[in-house]
Amino acid sequence: MRVSDLSSASVEPLLEGRLGRPYRFVVECASTQRLLDGDELEGTTVATDLQTQGRGRLGRTWEAPAGRALLFSVLLRPLPPIALWPELSLVAGDSVAVALRAETGVAAELSHPNDVLIEGRKVAGILPEASTGRVVLGIGVNVNQTTDELPAETGKPPTSLRTETGREWPRAFLLAAILRELEGGYDGWQRLHMNRRPRV
Repeated sequence: MRVSDLSSASVEPLLEGRLGRPYRFVVECASTQRLLDGDELEGTTVATDLQTQGRGRLGRTWEAPAGRALLFSVLLRPLPPIALWPELSLVAGDSVAVALRAETGVAAELSHPNDVLIEGRKVAGILPEASTGRVVLGIGVNVNQTTDELPAETGKPPTSLRTETGREWPRAFLLAAILRELEGGYDGWQRLHMNRRPRV
């Protein structure tokens, strides 16, 4: 398996839970957020090597050279009330941070509401978009960019796992690890809020 490979053949054998199933990979797209429609199952995940119109929070762009970052979206269908859905940004950000710490040893931490930082430098971001009955979580992680491949003009100084650790990382393993942590965090979040619902 190539370090940069996010094909179905590389990713699907690594999946352990329901998130990431079904899984689709496209070489290039405007945004993975646009590739999940309302009829798809919870857990459906789309990843790409290159986004031509990638977005971050507050309308900012998310730029990364082809095949260097981890760019994907996951479809969720939460049970708790819609007013609580913004919390999923924190759930996802924390899950990404936990997975990156476990898999690479970096000191990744959630920065409210939806960034993941390593000592103040942004390594990942979350973009949640809600519509009737569903939330699509867009997740971008700077993985194998060199320092000169990172964007120059950003709200927070950027970094990548390669910059922090001095080595390249297999994106398929990181994707599977993030989906595993996200599923655990998401399920725990749902249980917490469903248990708090008033009994009639």
